[in-house]
Amino acid sequence: MSDGSESIRPGHEGESGRARDQGGVTWLVLAMAVVVLLLVAVCSFWLEIYYRAAGRFAGGIPASGPFAILFLLAAGGALLPFWRRLGLSRRQLLAMYAVVLVGAPVASYKVMGGMLVHATIQRYMGMTSNTQWQDTFLDLVPGWLAPTEWYAVEGFYHGLGRTPWSAWWTPLGVWCSFLLALAVCSVCLMLLFQRQWITHERLTFPLAQIPLEMVAQSEGGRGRGYGRLTGAPLFWLGLGASFGLTALDTLSRYVPAVPAIPMGTVTLMEWRRVGPLAGLDEINLVLLPWLIAIAYLIPKDLSFSCWFFWYVRLGLHVIAIAAGATPQRPAYHWVSEFPAPLFQGTGALLAIAALAVWSGRGHLVRAVRIAFSRESGRADAGEPIPYRWTLIGLTASFGWMVYLCWLGGCRIGVGVVLMALILTYYMTWVRLRAETGLGFLPYPLFLHQSIVVPLGTGVFTPREMIMIHAPHWAYHSGGNTLDVVPGNALEAMKVADASGIRKRPLVIAMAVGLVLATGAAAFITLSGIYRYGLYNIGAGLADRHELNVYSRGIHDMFLNPAGTDVAGTIAFGAGAAVTLFLGAMRLRFWWWPLHPVGYLAANTWVMYVYSTPFIVGWLAKTLVVRYGGLRLFRRTVPLAIGFIGGDLLNEILWGIVTVATGVPFKPGSLW
Repeated sequence: MSDGSESIRPGHEGESGRARDQGGVTWLVLAMAVVVLLLVAVCSFWLEIYYRAAGRFAGGIPASGPFAILFLLAAGGALLPFWRRLGLSRRQLLAMYAVVLVGAPVASYKVMGGMLVHATIQRYMGMTSNTQWQDTFLDLVPGWLAPTEWYAVEGFYHGLGRTPWSAWWTPLGVWCSFLLALAVCSVCLMLLFQRQWITHERLTFPLAQIPLEMVAQSEGGRGRGYGRLTGAPLFWLGLGASFGLTALDTLSRYVPAVPAIPMGTVTLMEWRRVGPLAGLDEINLVLLPWLIAIAYLIPKDLSFSCWFFWYVRLGLHVIAIAAGATPQRPAYHWVSEFPAPLFQGTGALLAIAALAVWSGRGHLVRAVRIAFSRESGRADAGEPIPYRWTLIGLTASFGWMVYLCWLGGCRIGVGVVLMALILTYYMTWVRLRAETGLGFLPYPLFLHQSIVVPLGTGVFTPREMIMIHAPHWAYHSGGNTLDVVPGNALEAMKVADASGIRKRPLVIAMAVGLVLATGAAAFITLSGIYRYGLYNIGAGLADRHELNVYSRGIHDMFLNPAGTDVAGTIAFGAGAAVTLFLGAMRLRFWWWPLHPVGYLAANTWVMYVYSTPFIVGWLAKTLVVRYGGLRLFRRTVPLAIGFIGGDLLNEILWGIVTVATGVPFKPGSLW
């Protein structure tokens, strides 16, 4: 992998090229990135919200992300002669990619759309329900949470034609400030760790290798200037095979006469509702090319641990049912009764966060010492932002979020705990993505459950419960909400470190792109929803039942407060203990085959789909390394990356078809 700062233009390397690209960040780069972000915001509304047609790409990037990645693919491959005429260097292309990567997720339905929906759903349900609901619930909703006028609330869900901006200025300003504060706070926290994770621990960053290889200079500067990856025949073989199979699979679901190999979920055995065999769940055959490729690229012990612990989870369910427990599907075992997999997973998640802080404690102490010393600005000159300003940004944004919680009726301690838990979840997800590439894993439990399980709901006031649930859009599922922003920012720091991009100008450019993307996404999303009405378009139709259940669940907590969930709390502790044990064994014995992240992955709800691809990817890598060694594995890496790219291009293709025809195609290979 090239680490130089060479220009993509053949024959123009050297000092002139380095001077011309100015460390990768120029006004032209920022302007082009902003244009792409505006395009992403528009496409995100039509595909994710109006048609509800977009899926989710590997690595946890929301559905608007593929358009940002398409930009990268085009820049690194087919449109490279165009970039050569502009004189853009490799570093400039990667800098543009980084700015788009950080800003694009804000435009997704799960971030901007989710923020607007969860701001209004509580008032909408209060206004449309019975008198008891209104008396016990509606009056407790803060006035700045959403518009208070009935026509503005009703129009959001049923259409109004025009956007009542006068009713939205206050709530929109408050929530956009919360969104940006959460993004700044989590990115500042990531910047404190980035030196530890990139330089000291040397995490692998599997997903960052793709853009670095895509626009890397050809060896010796020969050829057409394409990156090494696009010049590898195996890359194009994997891309063509993955794209062809997934595109045919999607087409055959709408045109049954078209033959295809099913790439999504094929049920081999239905779930048995009675007897111990109910603990085996459904037996499915799942062939997701991008996920098989991810399992092939990550370490073998990790991919092995993911599917191994899944079958351990099934075994525990069989034992529980044989002992008299009520049969439940393991994939949807939401309760805290043994084996309580999602509760174990939450304990594992918190333990991994603790391990990350403990391993980086020396670096954190040094960063804080520099921030409060006269060495600030000199000792941290190589950091993206001086440690002092990083801590100021972290403290100020965290304080603003706690202040908003206090305005909503929370005690200061409750606001601090809520924001600290959100940041803990984010940091764990970012660490998983940087170390393993498994950033697409969802959280085991929703964050508010992590609070009410050990403490119960009775200790919180009704206003506090409202404020705990109001930012549900920010933490409802890992790798699909705002936690993508710090993950993408850390990946951008890795790309900058490997390609010689100046980090401080890049951070400023990413901040500008994030703010502009937030404003554009708020305007486009709110205007579009009011024009059609949420319940008249794809996103509202898909989420209507979920939103109703969610809102009524909050109301039930008011009427029926509960105490501590003892079984769930014990499961939290058990999951944390197992994770700490696995981590200690990996540090003590080099041959230890079980990875703590695999234990966490197995105790999320999606592993019943992901287990088969992980087995296939692990088996393929095991055979390749055993009979061909690491040399053969390195030669086949472009093939695996091609599998990921082909699945992505399939999603892009059907997104274009959706916009052109108005038929909401959904790529079946993604789920």
